[in-house]
Amino acid sequence: MTVPTSATAGPDAAPAWDPADALLAPLARLRDRVALLVEHRSAADPTAADPLRGLYLSEDAVRRLLAPAGQDPEGAGWDPERDTAPGDRLAVLAARLGLTALDVRILLIALAPDLDRSFEPLYGYLNDDVSRRRATTALALDLCGLPAHRPQARARFHPSAPLCAYGLIVVEESERPFLSRSLRVPDRLIAHLLGDETPDAALAGHVRPVPVPAQDGPYDEEFTRRLAARLAAAPLTAYLREHRAGDGLACAAAALLRAGREALHFAPDGPPAEQPVAELLREARLRDSAIVVSPLPEEPAPLLRALAAADVTVLFTGSRPYDPHWYDHGDPLVLDAPRLRSGAVDAWAAALGTDGAGDGTGIGTGDAAQPPDAPGFDLAPVVAPYRLGGDRILRAARAARHLAAFDGTELTAAHLRLAARQQSASGLERHARRIRPDVDWRDLVLPDKPLVQLHELALRARHRDQVLGDWRLSAGGGRGRGVLGLFAGESGTGKTLSAEVVAAELGLDLYVVQLSSIVDKYVGETEKNLERIFTEADRTDAVLLFDEADAVFGKRSEVKDSHDRYANMESAYLLQRLESFDGIALLTTNLRANIDEAFTRRLDLVVDFPFPDAEQRLALWRHSLAHVPCVDGIDAKAVAHGFELAGGSIRSAVVTAAYTAAGRGEPVTAADLAEGARREYRKAGRLVPGEGTW
Repeated sequence: MTVPTSATAGPDAAPAWDPADALLAPLARLRDRVALLVEHRSAADPTAADPLRGLYLSEDAVRRLLAPAGQDPEGAGWDPERDTAPGDRLAVLAARLGLTALDVRILLIALAPDLDRSFEPLYGYLNDDVSRRRATTALALDLCGLPAHRPQARARFHPSAPLCAYGLIVVEESERPFLSRSLRVPDRLIAHLLGDETPDAALAGHVRPVPVPAQDGPYDEEFTRRLAARLAAAPLTAYLREHRAGDGLACAAAALLRAGREALHFAPDGPPAEQPVAELLREARLRDSAIVVSPLPEEPAPLLRALAAADVTVLFTGSRPYDPHWYDHGDPLVLDAPRLRSGAVDAWAAALGTDGAGDGTGIGTGDAAQPPDAPGFDLAPVVAPYRLGGDRILRAARAARHLAAFDGTELTAAHLRLAARQQSASGLERHARRIRPDVDWRDLVLPDKPLVQLHELALRARHRDQVLGDWRLSAGGGRGRGVLGLFAGESGTGKTLSAEVVAAELGLDLYVVQLSSIVDKYVGETEKNLERIFTEADRTDAVLLFDEADAVFGKRSEVKDSHDRYANMESAYLLQRLESFDGIALLTTNLRANIDEAFTRRLDLVVDFPFPDAEQRLALWRHSLAHVPCVDGIDAKAVAHGFELAGGSIRSAVVTAAYTAAGRGEPVTAADLAEGARREYRKAGRLVPGEGTW
């Protein structure tokens, strides 16, 4: 229904329609009904003129109470067809919830004092207590012409009756006799009937809009279509089990948008008893909206049972397998939420070309048909590694434009990558050290073979959804789509640096796993720590690096005592977990022979880093000296050929030479480089050329 406002109406337009007007006619009829009942009681009540009536019981009043009950005033009945005007909010709500004409009458009686204060003294008179200015159950039955002794009449106020079960009225003062209990209409319902859609105050901090999915997002089209059709057909309770946190919410949002359904996103954050479940269900009924519960709490059964309602669509999302004990009767529709695809170039292109296409309020404000501005770079390889769903693509695109505006430049791939990383919130920093990559392929000095393999590793990370998903080359339904690589070589040959370069190429952060945060002396704790890391890595767009991996992924040994058995259990866990891993993990080792062959079989690539020859050592010296002030004509050939050092040691030698030169206040000389190289030999316990044994 479109409501005209003063801002849009012309000078000759009819007065703006107000939802409150729809309630005036039934209230006027209720006033006539109250007047008839007051007149009827006044004629039969000898104490009607007593100014202290209601404050004490006189003998005449006692005799009147003991006398047979009077008859209902003739002609005071209500016409059910006139109780509500067609099209008003009360009529719409009654039709949606299946309320009877009697329910509507009782609801009007209960809310009358909240809309017209003149009902208060009238109700006080009829309640025989000037302080009780709300309708009571007895007064409601009297005004409806129903005898209070009939079970069918009293049942209208039972907790399971529609008015109470839907939270439309509250029967208060349960300690009083049944007929003396007050009836109250929640303020949220009154506000809704008057046209105010401000959510219930009890839901503040608990409910937020469902994220607006990006157009052409990374969703399974067939799954979204079928779920949307089911959502549009009838109320539904479903559980979407997600492989990666956030996938279920993204799928639910896409299906709800396709079905044209509004929804409330409920995020439980405390004990079930403290959750505003009744207010949440009432809000959903008033708005005719669905409820999406994400993420599922640790103890889901109480919340799922409390939200079980046949007339409200409720979608639960979580990573736990469904347990039939969560529900008392029947089961929800249990579905596996499809994995979100990485990339989704069309969604990114549309988001980059739509300013304000989602402001976090749950309602898109951008023009979906607006053609996107083509960025000045190839979008596909930039966004390929990111598995973002819901509104996070829109938010990342908006953040990238803000970053570009802050820098005063056109939008670049670096802006987009930084914004995308910000949308991939991670708890990995509790278990790993984050490295923001600040290198590229030019920083690598390697032979052609390992360089080609590193490029292939980045290629696999970009196209894994297409190859393993669309082309169905995954080994099985329980297998993940992760990319696993092993970097093997002597210390200092560039393994860790290569991992950083791969992460930079993909636009991802690098997380170096701290072994001290994994290994635990207590049995089973190491596996738990590893599970936390893998679980967090599954939901994060990042590259996970296990440095010195042979400490964790070592060979299983023959069981000779309990220590061997538990060590083998740890390896067995890792073998199983790598099968279902969905992220990108790199392992480095100085001793490839120590890695269990079962791990090697599960790796996508094994990259061997050879010790650099003389030509590569010269290139490494020159690369390290690129930004260091040196004397004219300096040549690193002598140290490159005279000292067999790996890349890490060469860098350390250059640092030593730079400090020596900085202390003198002069450029680096060839003697400084030679001394730095000799220092590295001494640290390694090797014989320094020309010095003999030391």
